[in-house]
Amino acid sequence: MAKRSNPNKIAAGSGGSVLIDRCQVSGSTDLRSIVFLGFLPPVNTMNPIGTRPDEQPAYPAELLYCPESKLMQLSLIVDPQILFPPHYAYTSGTTKILRENFAELSREVAALYPLGKNDLVVDIGSNDGTLLRNFQDGHRVCGIEPTNAYKIAVAARIPSVNAFFGPASAAEVVKEHGKAKLITATNVFAHIEDIHGIVDCILGMLDEDGLFISESHYLASLLETLQYDTIYHEHLRYYSLSSLKYLLELHGLEIIHAKKIPTHGGSIRVYAARKGKREVTAAVAEILDAEARKLTLERFAEFRRRVSTSKLDLLAMLRDLKRDGSRIYAIGAPSRASTLVNYVGLDDSIIDCVLEIKGSYKIGKYMPGTLIPVLDEQKLLEDQPEYALLFSWHIADELAGKLRQMGFKGKFISPLPTPRIL
Repeated sequence: MAKRSNPNKIAAGSGGSVLIDRCQVSGSTDLRSIVFLGFLPPVNTMNPIGTRPDEQPAYPAELLYCPESKLMQLSLIVDPQILFPPHYAYTSGTTKILRENFAELSREVAALYPLGKNDLVVDIGSNDGTLLRNFQDGHRVCGIEPTNAYKIAVAARIPSVNAFFGPASAAEVVKEHGKAKLITATNVFAHIEDIHGIVDCILGMLDEDGLFISESHYLASLLETLQYDTIYHEHLRYYSLSSLKYLLELHGLEIIHAKKIPTHGGSIRVYAARKGKREVTAAVAEILDAEARKLTLERFAEFRRRVSTSKLDLLAMLRDLKRDGSRIYAIGAPSRASTLVNYVGLDDSIIDCVLEIKGSYKIGKYMPGTLIPVLDEQKLLEDQPEYALLFSWHIADELAGKLRQMGFKGKFISPLPTPRIL
């Protein structure tokens, strides 16, 4: 297969968006519509409490499937500077499961593919440096991060390039630090437009015998547990191992190992190297075989039906609770909550408020597209509402246990995959 450029490319900062008319990987125009969630605002556009409602952009959220590349992808590319502004309100270090995952990743690399003491580790979309801290002692490290979160990494003595990833930032890393033995892209490889250009930049930074590790939300998990709330415009692509194999092989890379991991409700960690450089583990064939059975057009149609039913069931449950006079506070304001709120049609007459941990950048703002206020989680204990709706439902047991220990006496609602009271 010949390598193809991305015809859907837009320039960062153009202020525009591009409708996808061909697959971002294969270039095929045979795209099948799988589900449409309506028009959604950017998940991190959060106005301060007290702001009068004004014009706000909203973009179509439709999933398209390419039978050739096996890639599931969003139907629209939004300018990354709209989605990831400098004040982007997210730091990976505040999420326990991510801290634990990155520590486990570093241990796994040490066990499977040990690095030399002076080898360079580069993290794309390094945020506050949480991943690189695990490699900081014993290896050279460098991050690439476009938002102000890079300042936290620099303060922790992690060299960081403050820029979107692309030819210029990749060249800067090589010039200042040399080629990388390990390049990581966790929860970012599906976010960046012009994927072929991105893989070329990765190859330009990668040592001849180097490794590239990506972690992405896994398509099979999205379908199995009905995670339609993870569909938003930061996620341009929803990878299976099959689609990653198709993409990487176009660039002379070979998947040598893969494993499913629990982050973000179910992700896949994929190790790749230049073809023929490393032995391929049995795990790769096992996952590919399972996907051939499970990721079918029939399964996609079933997913669409389940999404619609889940929305109606959640609205019916909340309607009955509000008729009884119950107060419903939501817990957590992750990006996925914005999709759920806007697709289901929740507002401040249904959800009294959303509660975040102390210190969150989102406290004092409204949920995107609504007037639902985000407040300090202490309000849950002070007010003791009848119900707490868990927007981070994929870690419901962990959240419920924590809030019980803190003293919450009400009941919990898990909105997905089937709305239920815990």
